[in-house]
Amino acid sequence: MNYLAHIYLAQHSDKAMLGALLGDFVKLKDTALYHPEIQADIHLHRLVDSYTDSHPIVLQAKGLFQDQHRRYSGILLDIFYDHVLSQHWPQHSPAPRQELIARFYAALQEQSKIVLPDNLQAALPRMLSQDWLGSYHEFDGVRIAVERTSQRLSKNGDLLRSGLDDLQSNYVALSEGFQEFFPELIHYIAEQRRQMPG
Repeated sequence: MNYLAHIYLAQHSDKAMLGALLGDFVKLKDTALYHPEIQADIHLHRLVDSYTDSHPIVLQAKGLFQDQHRRYSGILLDIFYDHVLSQHWPQHSPAPRQELIARFYAALQEQSKIVLPDNLQAALPRMLSQDWLGSYHEFDGVRIAVERTSQRLSKNGDLLRSGLDDLQSNYVALSEGFQEFFPELIHYIAEQRRQMPG
């Protein structure tokens, strides 16, 4: 869900950024269908998710959600963290945010010549026309992304949507937590990249 953060962590190449996105769409058994550089970032995407889900700051953040929303706190935080990254972009990157997003969209359209999973192929026109990555900059974009995600749930979409209240009521604490957590994630992924073969 946190597409912007994944792409930020993979911005060194277009194939890496594509792999960072595909991590949410490609089944493990299908990873071998892709270029090795794409494969590497599909793998790193999963490491990012595991690291994030088990990090003490993120676990503490999940504890701020009301009981009925806690089941969906991971989804809500993923989307919200992209918002915080967007809001504080200059602290993390000298390159303009919209420049990286435009580069990613161009790479995604170019790479669409390869076989994309059906669910990504279906989402691609909306991702581009609605500027999913750019829209997270405003909280309304978070709201829209949560609404969109809730429609894909088989049940309890209303609980995901009402979890937006927890994001708003804990906005400062959650934002500060992300600002503390994200540099640690950057360092962790840099270490993982150094240990990868090739």
